[in-house]
Amino acid sequence: MQFVPVMWAIWVLLVLFFLVLKVYTGRLSRDEDDQLVLDDSFQHVRDEQAAIVSRLNKVQPVVRTVMVLLAVMTLFVVGYYVHDVVRQFQ
Repeated sequence: MQFVPVMWAIWVLLVLFFLVLKVYTGRLSRDEDDQLVLDDSFQHVRDEQAAIVSRLNKVQPVVRTVMVLLAVMTLFVVGYYVHDVVRQFQ
């Protein structure tokens, strides 16, 4: 198996995984309110918002890790092609 198709396959998988994570976090945060609930009669709303924030906080390290891996892989792909161009002109 050649190196370039594997490199591109890994990059595409990382992009797809990142997009899935962004859609998932977007769906989680769509019900998040921008308001602060101070009245005790709205405790259930406060609990729902706390649950949403808790789920988002659990996913956030995974999103950051995938972003870093995607950035590194993108730099690797660009570096590979720059190296290939430089090698061709020598």
